[in-house]
Amino acid sequence: MEKSKIVGAWGEALAANYLKKKRYKLVACGYKCRFGEIDLIVKDRKHLVFVEVKLRRSGNFASAREYVDAHKQDRLRSTASMYLSNNPTNLQPRFDVIEIYAPQGTMTANPELTHLEDAFQ
Repeated sequence: MEKSKIVGAWGEALAANYLKKKRYKLVACGYKCRFGEIDLIVKDRKHLVFVEVKLRRSGNFASAREYVDAHKQDRLRSTASMYLSNNPTNLQPRFDVIEIYAPQGTMTANPELTHLEDAFQ
């Protein structure tokens, strides 16, 4: 596995563990279709949450959330629509972003994690 995939999987695992501690139930990891990929899909009592995980060493150049631009949001919406067409639910869909700052990459002892609920609509 190439280094970027290892780091990405590490960040997604951190985000999944964080969400589990907040009582979200993991539905899917790395959902892919022709429109793109959604890192995590989780649910709580009211929402089916499509989560984009952004991992950076620092926010010096730009915050991690800034990488979820309008084009990326459109791809996430299309991917979520495809998921919902194949997996109907009564839960309200929501899009969240989880930013992770890990200055030493996967060797970072205490990465900084920020959960942005309802990050875009």
